[in-house]
Amino acid sequence: MTVAETDRIEMAEIGNELTLDKMFEWLERMPVPEGIKTEIVGGHIFVSPQRDTHWTITFSILTQLSAHFPMECQKSDVRIDYPGHLNGFASDVTLVAEDAVMNDKGQWRHQDVVFVAEVISKSTAMNDYGPKKTAYADAEVPVYLIADPYQGRVYVHFDPKDGEYTTQSKFSFGEDIDLTGTPLGLTLKTDRFPRD
Repeated sequence: MTVAETDRIEMAEIGNELTLDKMFEWLERMPVPEGIKTEIVGGHIFVSPQRDTHWTITFSILTQLSAHFPMECQKSDVRIDYPGHLNGFASDVTLVAEDAVMNDKGQWRHQDVVFVAEVISKSTAMNDYGPKKTAYADAEVPVYLIADPYQGRVYVHFDPKDGEYTTQSKFSFGEDIDLTGTPLGLTLKTDRFPRD
């Protein structure tokens, strides 16, 4: 779901220049219920509810990362600003480098992100396959994984160069994904990923 045109106009009038910080300030004043994810992609606000399938896949990925990385490196639904016009993402799973430090605003920097996983929701799928993929490639995130419970597939994008990923692999739910040659250094199991 996107914010209506009148809401965008009202947001633009909050200050002289529309920034991610102003947009997120506005969102924090809204009565967004628990369990609703909000993020800004290309200056557009997207709001989507967390489904059980979505959370199960997210939790499975985080659990597997926990065996290899400190909890401080694992993020879920935490705002990180990415290259491009007004891109403030709250990715389903983000892994930052162990030596990552927050910026002066108390936010994680996209330069320290080594892995992102997004679980597809019908209403925001076009973002995960399109502008977010481009932003992650622009940010040179080494590994970008898309889990699509509607297709029962996982797409893994590697080797970002010049704003796009040069390599993509496709897996069916149930297959193991060998990420040992990446900064993750592990094999991701998908046998517990449910389908929608």
